[in-house]
Amino acid sequence: MNRKYVYLFSEGNASMNHLLGRKGANLAEMFSLGLPVPPGFTITTDACRRYYKEGKKIHPKVEKQIDDALIYLEKVTGKEFSHPKNPLLVSVRSGSSVSMPGMMDTILNLGLNDKTVQGLAEQTENPRFALDSYRRFIQMFSDVVLGIDLYLFEQELDQLKEKEKIKRDSELTADHLTDLIRQYKKIVRQEVKDEFPQDPKVQLILAIGAVFDSWNNQRSMIYRKIHNLPDDLGTAVTVQMMVFGNLGDSSGTGVAFSRNPLSGENQLFGEYLVNAQGEDVVAGTRTPESLCILKESSPKAYDKLTEVAKTLENHYRDVQDIEFTIENGRLFLLQTRVAKRSAVAGIKFAVDMVNEGLISKKEALMRIDPSNLSTLLHQTIDPEVKADVLATGLPASPGAATGIIIFDPEEAERMLWTGQDVILVRSETSADDIHGMVASVGILTSRGGMTSHAAVVARDLGKPCIVGCDEITINLSQKELYIQGKTLREGDLITICGSSGKVFLGSVPLVPPQLTPECHTLLSWANEVKKLAVLGSVNTPEEAKTAKLFGAEGVGLCRTEHMFMDPARVPIVREMILAQNKWERKKALDKLIPMQKKDFLGIFQAMEGCTVTIRLIDPPLHEFLPNAETLTMEIERAKMAKNYQEMEEKEELLKKVKGLHELNPAFGHRGCRIGITYPEIYDMQTRAIAEAALELKKEGIIVYPEIIVPLVSHINELKTVREQVEEVLSHVFLEYGDRIDIPIGTFIELPRACMTSHQIVEYSDFYTFGGNDLTQATFGFSRDDAEGKYLAYYLDYKILPENPFVVLDQEGVGELIRTAIEKGRARKPQLKIGACGEHSSEKKSVLFFQNIGVNFISCRPYRIPIARLAAAQAALAAAEKD
Repeated sequence: MNRKYVYLFSEGNASMNHLLGRKGANLAEMFSLGLPVPPGFTITTDACRRYYKEGKKIHPKVEKQIDDALIYLEKVTGKEFSHPKNPLLVSVRSGSSVSMPGMMDTILNLGLNDKTVQGLAEQTENPRFALDSYRRFIQMFSDVVLGIDLYLFEQELDQLKEKEKIKRDSELTADHLTDLIRQYKKIVRQEVKDEFPQDPKVQLILAIGAVFDSWNNQRSMIYRKIHNLPDDLGTAVTVQMMVFGNLGDSSGTGVAFSRNPLSGENQLFGEYLVNAQGEDVVAGTRTPESLCILKESSPKAYDKLTEVAKTLENHYRDVQDIEFTIENGRLFLLQTRVAKRSAVAGIKFAVDMVNEGLISKKEALMRIDPSNLSTLLHQTIDPEVKADVLATGLPASPGAATGIIIFDPEEAERMLWTGQDVILVRSETSADDIHGMVASVGILTSRGGMTSHAAVVARDLGKPCIVGCDEITINLSQKELYIQGKTLREGDLITICGSSGKVFLGSVPLVPPQLTPECHTLLSWANEVKKLAVLGSVNTPEEAKTAKLFGAEGVGLCRTEHMFMDPARVPIVREMILAQNKWERKKALDKLIPMQKKDFLGIFQAMEGCTVTIRLIDPPLHEFLPNAETLTMEIERAKMAKNYQEMEEKEELLKKVKGLHELNPAFGHRGCRIGITYPEIYDMQTRAIAEAALELKKEGIIVYPEIIVPLVSHINELKTVREQVEEVLSHVFLEYGDRIDIPIGTFIELPRACMTSHQIVEYSDFYTFGGNDLTQATFGFSRDDAEGKYLAYYLDYKILPENPFVVLDQEGVGELIRTAIEKGRARKPQLKIGACGEHSSEKKSVLFFQNIGVNFISCRPYRIPIARLAAAQAALAAAEKD
C-alpha cells in the first residue's frame, strides 16, 4: 500500500490532528468551512518520523508527493514555482499535534532568489516590498536551515539603521535593502563557504528538513519536558501560498483572540502591525498596536475578522488564537488554535460558555487542568502599601513576584539551584530563552506586545510577566538596567506586577490571592460530582481558616511538630528534650500543654462540625536542637572572650546534641518510636486534644477530633501507643465528667505496614497514607538528596517517567497502598481510608486514589481548589468508564 504523506488542505479536517498536526488539521478545517485560507498542503507527522528513521533524509516517496502537491498549488494559484515573472512563494511552518507556541521554526517568502525577486517587484509594482521580502527570507533561511547565527544579520541591519538614522525596518528604502541583501549574501559565503541557494525546489526540501530538525532542538525538548509531552509525536509541516502584510499601509499582520486570554472578557482581543510580516508580531522586535488600529485603518477587514473569530469559536466550542494577514485590505487566515490563556481567563471562559449554552458543566470541569489553578492562586501587590512605581509596561500575565534582576537565561537557570528568586529581564524573549523563563519567578521585557513570545509563554507557565516596558533601557554588556535616571545592576532586587504592568524597586509586600466568582462557581460544580472528600493539611488555626475558605471539608492531617517550632516554644521544647529523667521532662511538658491546647481550640473552632485528624509528634527530636557547627563556633567565641561559664554550658549542650544526632534521621528515633520511649510526650498531646474538644463541647461547638499514630511498622507499636492514648483519654473524660468519641488511626508510610495491614487494622479505626514518606521508603530515596542531586538526571534520561514525589508511582507505591487497603478492609469492610502529601492534589494520583477506594484526600490549604477539581475530574472519568 502506498502510504499518503502529503495532504492538500481540501483533503484534511480537524479530526486528523495526530497526522496533520494541530496547525495543518485546523487549516484544513477552516478551508472546508469556506474561510479565507491561502491554499496549501501539509506534510504529515508520519513523514517526520520516517525522516528520523531514514537518518534525517526525506524519502523519495515523500518528495514525489511534495512535487505532486506543488503542481496542484501552482494550478490553483496561477503562479509557478521558480518562474522569473510570476513566482509562487510559500511559507514553511511546523505544527505538532500539541500546541508548542514559538518552539519550532518557520520560514517565510520561500521561492525568492535573484531572479524571482525582480519578477515579484514588477508584479506588485513595489520594488521595496520585494527586496524587503527577499532580505527577510535570506535571514530566516540562513538561521533555520544553514545554522548561521542570527546575530550576524541583526548586527548588519542595526548598523545600517544607525548609519542612516533610521528607527524602524519599514523606513528602509529599496537602495538600503539592496545593500543589505548584498551584505547578507556575503555573510552566508563567509559562514558556510558557499553561495545562498537559488533553486526554489532545493530551498523547499532543505527547509522542510530543517523544520523536521527543529522538533529536536533544545528549546522544543525543554518545552516537552516541562509539559510532559511525548518525544515521538513529531511535527507536521505546512506549505502554504504566501500572502503579504508588508505591501504598505493597507497591509499588515496580527494575532487575534476570540476572547481576552488574560482577563476572560468576551470581546475580540489582539494586536496588529501595519506593513509587517507575521513573525514581527510574535518575535517582539516591534511593539504592535491593539486591534483598534485595524478597526480604524481597515474597518471592513476588522468586521470580517470579528465575524470569522466568532464563527471559529462557535465551531470549535472554545476560544481561538488566530494568526492573520491583511494584504491590500483583504483578510487571510494563517492559523487557528485553542488559545493559551491565564488561569483566570480559562475559568471564566469555561463558566461563561456553560451559561451561553456552548458547553456543558461536565465539559467545563474537564476543560480546566487542575494544576493550572495554582497559577490562579498568585500573590498580588498589597493595595494598602504605597510603593514607588519605577516603570509601567503591558500587563501580560497576572500575579506579582519579587526577585533579583538577571539578564541571561543560563544564569537564571543557575540561580534556581541556589534558591534565589529571579526576575528575567530581556529586550524580548525568544524560544531559546525557555529554560531561563522556567527558572524565573517573573519576566520583564522592554519590547513586545500582549501576544509576543514572552507574554504567551509566561501565561502558559503561570509566571507574572510585563512586556513592552519601553521606559527601561537594557545594557547587556554592562549588565545594567536604566529606568528614570536610575541605574539598576544584575543582582538588584525588583518587584513586578503582571496584573497591572508596574515595576517597583526592591521588595514590595504581597498579599494572598482571592478566588474569582467564576472559580467559586466552577468549584461548586466540582462539589456536585466529586466522590472523594477534600480535606486540608494544616498546622495552625490560621491555616485551618484558609483551608476552610478554599473549601476544605475538614482537616486530614495536623502535623503537631510544626506547633513546637514556634520561636517562643523552642526553649521549652529543648528543655523537654534535654531532660535527664521523666520527671524533668514532665515539668517542661506541663508548660507546653496550654500552648498545644490553644492551637487545638483554634483549629477546632475554624473547622466546627468537621473532622480534624491530629498526628502525634513525628520528626526526630534533634531537629529542635541547635546546629552542632553553630554551637562549636559559639564555644570558640566564648573561649576567646574568656567567658568560661558560657563555654562550659555550650560544651555540655554540644555533647547532648551529638548524642541525639542520627546518621539516617528519616528512619531514626521519630514517629511512634518517640511515643513509646517517651510516653509522656504523647500523653501531653492527647490530653491537650481531649481537653480542647471537651471545653468546646460545653460551649455548644461540635468537633470531631481524631488521633493518628505516625510511622507504625509493627502491630505491637500501634497496640502500645493506642493503649497509652486510651488510658489518657479515660483520665481526661473522668476529670471533665464528660466524654467525646476520638477515633485512633494509623499513618501508614512504611512498606511493612502496608504488607501487614491485616494485623495493624485490629488496633486502627482508620488509615491515612503518607505518600511522601512511603515513596521515600519504597524507593530508598531521600527526597531532599534525590531532588537536589540525581533525580533531575533520572527524569532527563527517562530512567523514571515522572518525579515520584509529585506523581504517585502506581506500580510500586500504589500497589503497596492497594494491598494495604485490601488487607485492611478484608477485616474491617467500612474502614475509612485517606491519603495526604504532594500526590493528593495531582490529577493522575487522585484518579488512582479514587479507583482503589480511598475516601478522602488531604493537601495544603492553597492546593485545596486544585484537589477539588481533580477529584471532580476523577469522578467524571470513572463514570464515563462505567
